[in-house]
Amino acid sequence: MLTLAAQPRDVSGPDRRPHAVVIGSGFGGLAAAVRLGARGYRVTVLERLEQWGGRARVHRRDGFTFDAGPTIVTAPFLFEELWRLCGREMRDDIALVPMLPFYRIRFEDGQSFAYSGDRAAMRAEVARFSPEDVPGYERFMAHSEAVCRVGFEELGHVPFGNLPSMLRIAPDLLRLSGHRSVYDVVARFIRNERLRTIFSFHPLLIGGNPFRASGIYCLIAHLERQWGVHFAMGGTGRLVEGLAGLIRGQGGTLRCGADVARIRVEGGSATGVVLAGGETIPADIVVSNADSAFTYGTLLGGATRRWNTRRLNRASSSMGLFVWYFGTRRKYPEVDHHTILMGPRYRGLLRDIFERKHLAEDFSLYLHRPTATDPLLAPPDCDAFYVLAPVPNLAGGQDWARLAEPFRQRIARALEDSVLPGLTGSLVTSFVTTPQDFADDFLSFRGSGFGLEPVLTQSAWFRPHNRSEDVANLFLVGAGTHPGAGLPGVLSSARVLDSVVPDACVPA
Repeated sequence: MLTLAAQPRDVSGPDRRPHAVVIGSGFGGLAAAVRLGARGYRVTVLERLEQWGGRARVHRRDGFTFDAGPTIVTAPFLFEELWRLCGREMRDDIALVPMLPFYRIRFEDGQSFAYSGDRAAMRAEVARFSPEDVPGYERFMAHSEAVCRVGFEELGHVPFGNLPSMLRIAPDLLRLSGHRSVYDVVARFIRNERLRTIFSFHPLLIGGNPFRASGIYCLIAHLERQWGVHFAMGGTGRLVEGLAGLIRGQGGTLRCGADVARIRVEGGSATGVVLAGGETIPADIVVSNADSAFTYGTLLGGATRRWNTRRLNRASSSMGLFVWYFGTRRKYPEVDHHTILMGPRYRGLLRDIFERKHLAEDFSLYLHRPTATDPLLAPPDCDAFYVLAPVPNLAGGQDWARLAEPFRQRIARALEDSVLPGLTGSLVTSFVTTPQDFADDFLSFRGSGFGLEPVLTQSAWFRPHNRSEDVANLFLVGAGTHPGAGLPGVLSSARVLDSVVPDACVPA
């Protein structure tokens, strides 16, 4: 692993460093750019939209600031490492605030669970729901710790470039119940159905169905307890700005409005990119932070051997996301920063979303109130919110131009009847993002929120590799490659580059 800080470069003459082009400025692309810059590459980041961040872009409306996507920072050491590679300390630029509780999980009848990293408080919460499940909860957390040690700490940044590398970890996968679903693993330890829901929902944070996602994702419970859940003051967009500043400080370039039409391949190697306007940008290596299906299906024309159009069409994509951003002219101090509102169904709703691709009448929601921690994200005496509903991806055929507003109104009524009384009359600003917007803005295959669905047969070696096996000098980072979605996943995908990208060799 690279640990030395990049040295300031000599800017008195021409820049002779090998050139790396990074397609996309999501967290995976920005982290990759920092790491490559620290290893001596001259880096150009190309972003087709008009601001950095990809899914982590920022919306500013009527005095309110809304993070478009990620709102939960876990494993903050992965960010801190990027600052140190540049000889700096993250705390000098970014203020991370720990959340307590991490989330409040609320059921339809009003019963709630305060989910935190406090061991005694968690045992008390479990006992409040089901005293006989406390020993099982402790055993589950011990299991989660073991899975996290192997699945995240040991293997999260290790490339799976060939089948033998996957076969070597097969015994660990079986021992840690990677062949079971997250829900099935939780159910082995815990009997109360509501507690099973509470400790199995985490795959939804990375686009997975708890009833299908590999049990290896049980690691998230320990990951959160070990390193906490944090919020960046000023919003997640502050992290994007901070990383962009690091890249510029390394002598890198960031270009917005740069729409990559294709990756140029000559003699089986990536030699640069061609923009939609016809401009060609030569490169020694190309790193794609675009959706992996878009990378192979469009930027490479769908003609590669392993990830060709046929295989992409057979692959299973993560669910879609419906996100409603809104601001209120009043405050709701009784609402936590993170609230998960469970609907009347769990297994049935997830079957509708992931298998039937049916937009159900009911829903479960994640409600984000960042002004609970940072009041400056809204005008005085106001609150900023976003509420997210998992929905089918575009394979369901839903016409979101027609469905978006009625669906938003149903969500508004549910919030008004539960945790946000008087909501409709308090709205100041309001807009939505649908799976169609994910397809249009982020070129996400099927409008999915997190790329490929995190099931065992689409994990590790079975996922698109960090180093393309079809095109030399082409590398992938982000949610669509190993290890997967979520901030720890996409930042770890950039760490993998330290193992698969050759060191920069600067001509004398």
